[in-house]
Amino acid sequence: MTTTTRRKVGIAGAIVGAASAGVAGLALAKRYAVGRIRLRPDPEASEPFGELGGAEHTFTTSDGVDLHVRLDGPQDAPLTVVLCHGYCLNLESWHYQWRALREHHRLVLWDQRSHGRSLRAPADDCTIDRLGDDLGELLDAFVPGPCVLVGHSMGGMTIMALADRRPELFGERIKGVSLLATSAGKLAELTLGLPALFARMVQKVAPGTVSILGKGGTLVDRTRHAGNDIGFLVTRFFGFGDSRNVSPTLVDFAESMIRATPTEVFANFYPALMNHDKLSALDVLDPVPTAILVGDKDWLTPPEHSRSMAEALPKAQFTEVPDTSHLIQLERPAVVNRALRDLIKQVEG
Repeated sequence: MTTTTRRKVGIAGAIVGAASAGVAGLALAKRYAVGRIRLRPDPEASEPFGELGGAEHTFTTSDGVDLHVRLDGPQDAPLTVVLCHGYCLNLESWHYQWRALREHHRLVLWDQRSHGRSLRAPADDCTIDRLGDDLGELLDAFVPGPCVLVGHSMGGMTIMALADRRPELFGERIKGVSLLATSAGKLAELTLGLPALFARMVQKVAPGTVSILGKGGTLVDRTRHAGNDIGFLVTRFFGFGDSRNVSPTLVDFAESMIRATPTEVFANFYPALMNHDKLSALDVLDPVPTAILVGDKDWLTPPEHSRSMAEALPKAQFTEVPDTSHLIQLERPAVVNRALRDLIKQVEG
């Protein structure tokens, strides 16, 4: 080996060594950061997340997809509350509302298609309109009388799609609606808090990137499961407005639901969320008591989206919750539960 060759090999080795040391250093820093967070006092450490039970049912939609459904509360209650979860979550995300309402109200909770324990749907059938059809069919099968619909994030969009496709249900059977951290459209314009130039770059490359991730979903999922500390930090940062004080157990619970959602499902629904536009369907909700809630630090469905809905529904009760982000029903359960109880009282009148 010549002197020149040895020098090149040495330089290459130094570069690889430095890069490896950098990666190892970042991994160590990440582990240290997560470890410090987990050592903090955790008031939710004994909370029985995922253990509330309820009667399990399987419902097959008109296009042949089996949905996982739970029924709880007194089955002879005069009012049913239907809880519709968000993107990359499942019915367990309603833990605090489920626990608070189950004593006096009949509850219907369900995993939206391809989420939780419901079966996967083909990519072409992963649309907001199809979710609206699923909800309508679910009401026909499991809700014998009047009901209140509650939707978080994509679940709120599901309710809007139902209003667009079956407006006759609102006022007749659907007596109240609550929309949490959701949007009537224009999600493709999200900035995620980035400066305008970077936001435009992200908006431009995001659809193609998500499509590529979806095609390599199995490999990506293995990487996601290996990197749950990163998932913990990302969920803590984006999901919770007061991230410094949020319970590590609660972050783990939320992150586990997101991580359990296959990357292919994330990719299949992404175009539907970006193309969602149901502002005109809000007119259907106007005669129905409606509560709109959003966190003031929500980067995924920013407050201005909820304000736009409130402007379209001037009779709605609008609440912007301080120091709160996208997972509002988990981060501020007392606020959300109080709003839902007030809505139910208004409906029962």
